[in-house]
Amino acid sequence: MSSEVSSRPYTVVIAAALEALIGVAAVVGGVYSMFIAITGRTGELSSAIPLTAIGLGVGALLIFVARGLWRLNDWARTPVFVTQIFLGVVAYYMFTSGQVVIGAGLAAVAVAASAAVLSPPTTAALFPGEWGERNR
Repeated sequence: MSSEVSSRPYTVVIAAALEALIGVAAVVGGVYSMFIAITGRTGELSSAIPLTAIGLGVGALLIFVARGLWRLNDWARTPVFVTQIFLGVVAYYMFTSGQVVIGAGLAAVAVAASAAVLSPPTTAALFPGEWGERNR
């Protein structure tokens, strides 16, 4: 297991972990929405059910993408970066609604994951032939 981790740049590990964290948070949100729908604590059951499906589906997709990045699949880079753009938008709206602490946390995750997934070590690991040819 340790040789498996050491073959990856730390930037890939960071980006994959943050992407998985976002995915887990989406799943937790979906489960919470399902819980309030089942217990009758929601005012609108018609919105809680789709929100549950979206939370669970998006969470599963983000965890799948994190796994792809962990396995050094080059296709995973774009969805990880796009996730961070969306997370940045959510962070902005958290700031503008007065939830500064949550917004700052989301923005920090978005910046850190973006920096990690776009860093040169990640690029070299995901695109070894292309990276080497361009820098010769």
